[in-house]
Amino acid sequence: MSDGAAVRAVAGRGERETAEVVGLTHEGEGIVRAGKTVFVAGALPGETVSFERVRKHRQHDDGRLLEVLRPAAERVTPRCAHFGVCGGCALQHLAPQAQLSLKERELQDNLARVARVECLAWLPPLRGPVWGYRRRARLGAKYVPKKGKVVVGFRERLAPYVADVTHCDVLAGPVGALVQPLAELLGQLDIRQHVPQIEVAVADNATALVLRVLKTPSGQDRGKLCDFAVRHAVRLFLQSGGLDSVEELAIAESTGDAARPAAGAVSLNYALPAFDLTLDFAPTDFVQVNGTVNQALVARALELLRPRPESRVLDLYCGLGNFTLALAKSAGYVVGVEGESGLVERARSNARRNGIANVEFHVGDLSKPTELPGWLRGSYSHVLLDPPRVGAAPEMLAAIARLAPERVLYVSCHPGSLARDLAILVHEHGFVLESAGVVDMFPHTAHVESIALLGRP
Repeated sequence: MSDGAAVRAVAGRGERETAEVVGLTHEGEGIVRAGKTVFVAGALPGETVSFERVRKHRQHDDGRLLEVLRPAAERVTPRCAHFGVCGGCALQHLAPQAQLSLKERELQDNLARVARVECLAWLPPLRGPVWGYRRRARLGAKYVPKKGKVVVGFRERLAPYVADVTHCDVLAGPVGALVQPLAELLGQLDIRQHVPQIEVAVADNATALVLRVLKTPSGQDRGKLCDFAVRHAVRLFLQSGGLDSVEELAIAESTGDAARPAAGAVSLNYALPAFDLTLDFAPTDFVQVNGTVNQALVARALELLRPRPESRVLDLYCGLGNFTLALAKSAGYVVGVEGESGLVERARSNARRNGIANVEFHVGDLSKPTELPGWLRGSYSHVLLDPPRVGAAPEMLAAIARLAPERVLYVSCHPGSLARDLAILVHEHGFVLESAGVVDMFPHTAHVESIALLGRP
């Protein structure tokens, strides 16, 4: 939201104003038209609220909600006591079904306004648990001398500080209940001022926590970390530099003894039961945040693409094989392409683990496909792409079009980039948008994930 030097805080308390909320921003803040537009966190469309302006920008002001004078019918009491301060959630005050409707409207608006395309059929939303769903997260950690303790949590809303929370209702178990114990653990370490981040990875077979350490822990610190890992049945990793520096903390034989490697350590993994698949991943790898929704998403991808035994499928941004291996259960042959070499190695290993031979994986720069790699010279009947938030490069979309596939399935984590790319595929390359729908991967947040199927006229 910030626009640099144009941002300034309003001195003192602002004047109390009253207005109606007309919509929500992409970050889940209420939009108020009161002369200059004001974004008011915690306000919902249709409500009449009182607020004060706390920060000015060129195009809008930020406001603080003072009172809801006429609440929306969909307003609910937030479950978390930290809601409003912690930036991990933006919509706990809106009923889950209303959150879904809001995300569907945003997707529809982007396709109509930005893509200028008509969707032939709207898919029912994919949804799962709205609490305890988040199996991947990056938490901040900060030693605060004035408080005399370490705080652990997501960043505060629109602030660089780590929110001081005691638990988290959206983190998957057991991590949601370990926020306070983690903070207490870090507060006992000699390096408590040098642990700025904790990455969370909750797998089907284990829970991993990766501590970013800017200073080497002492033997005494390592002993405390080992005790915590044993007591809470988690696996601890230390990261002193880049991803190649991540190493698992060895479990001490007894308190004070030298550490030794954990016996029988195994990879993290998650299952796709409908396809009889188990996928291994490293604690810092990208995996879909919501495990239940991911299973539904993979199943829907197969339903929409409908690969046949003679089909050749190209899976772009394939990661560690989340879609690729499931597609290989139905298609004749599948080629997965990913930019990160570590993920490609994991994908190949996952294919071997699951006994799947009709796949191959390649490392490829999908952001700038300036030359024609070997994997793009073949013929493909189906294409699946799951790009990052920035979407796909126009050159990549053109390359997909030249393949002339029967169907293209686009899995998106940003409706704006999806709409831009669909406009290119439809208006420049002649595809038809057959169906689209939202994927509620992040309940209680404003993130809109979606899926869109394109075909030929």
